[in-house]
Amino acid sequence: MLDFARKLFGRSRNGPVRGFCFDRPLVLLQSDDWGRVGVRDREGYELLRADGVRLGQHPYDFYTLETAEDVIALRDLLKSHRDSTGRSASLVMNFLLANLDFPRMAEAGLNEIHVRLLTDGLPGKWKRPGLFEAYRQGTADGVFHPALHGLIHFCCRAVEHALAKGGERSALLKSLWKAETPYIYWRMPWVGYEYCNPERPHAGFLSAEAQSALIGEAVKTFTRFFSASPVSACAPGYRANHDTHAAWSERGIRVAQNGSGAPLPPHMNDCEILNLYRTIDFEPTQHDLPVEKYLQLADACFARGVPVIISVHSINFHSTLKDFRGPTLRALDGILSALERKYPNLLYVHDGDLYDIVTRGRFKATHGPVSVKVKQQEVEDLRSMVGWGE
Repeated sequence: MLDFARKLFGRSRNGPVRGFCFDRPLVLLQSDDWGRVGVRDREGYELLRADGVRLGQHPYDFYTLETAEDVIALRDLLKSHRDSTGRSASLVMNFLLANLDFPRMAEAGLNEIHVRLLTDGLPGKWKRPGLFEAYRQGTADGVFHPALHGLIHFCCRAVEHALAKGGERSALLKSLWKAETPYIYWRMPWVGYEYCNPERPHAGFLSAEAQSALIGEAVKTFTRFFSASPVSACAPGYRANHDTHAAWSERGIRVAQNGSGAPLPPHMNDCEILNLYRTIDFEPTQHDLPVEKYLQLADACFARGVPVIISVHSINFHSTLKDFRGPTLRALDGILSALERKYPNLLYVHDGDLYDIVTRGRFKATHGPVSVKVKQQEVEDLRSMVGWGE
């Protein structure tokens, strides 16, 4: 099978790109930032305000961490939607496998970064009764499909540099950490993303060795937490390069999730990883669109044989500091219902299913294998995107 795949998909990094198109309307949902803590509930919110941090200016000022009730409500909605085979809708959930260990950092005067793995529980005063069980139950029900986001979302090298330099950035970090909040990205984009430092003196992607070590630890922790290895991955901020993909491939990752833009078809790269491109941004916390607009976007995808890949971040399901969950679930229910009505032969699939379709021409659904015809065609639009992340 591996030799066959190499012959089928092999190409030079600079050669033509052949995208995959499908004869059935395929719908995937992908979601980032699960397991990542933010503002620590109402007490933490008030601590930050008392320390001079003006909150409430941006939706991500209300980003906390999902509760068991948030996750269960999402699970129940997905289970209520069925495709043409009777299979439930499902969500690929990209997990961060560590958070800052605030008590340990406090002992070090907030001058060092320490992390607490998700397998060891949430840090400090963070409490979410039943949350981990809700993740696992939704996975057992077949509506959640955990995937790898990373170990920790920001670039540790960038944050360590800010600490060492002192000044306003260091003071902001320490104010946040005292309230057991790691960062609020829109206020401090200089923290970067896990594999990419945005600023000098060490701007750019981390070395292959550094990325491999981070990814290795994340995969090991993911496998312990979910009792299964990840098949799909999405780099924090979509910042990934060839070294990232090589490290993923070495650890069994077969699908890479990329950011949204034009309706681009999936393609296989020279690391033998299937690259998927999100085609619809569904972010009710940021902006609200009528159902008809989402249907138009879906029409454009299906007309080209491209899967509809809906991107929705975890904040949209939070309810602790502000009820984002209720409006999001109502809107998602409307979109999925409209797609089901308009496309009676629709299939709900996840990343692993799409990989099976591309490599085998079929995937395993509730009542047995389902075949989907696949064709390849050279895609000009991908020429500038087949390298790697920014």
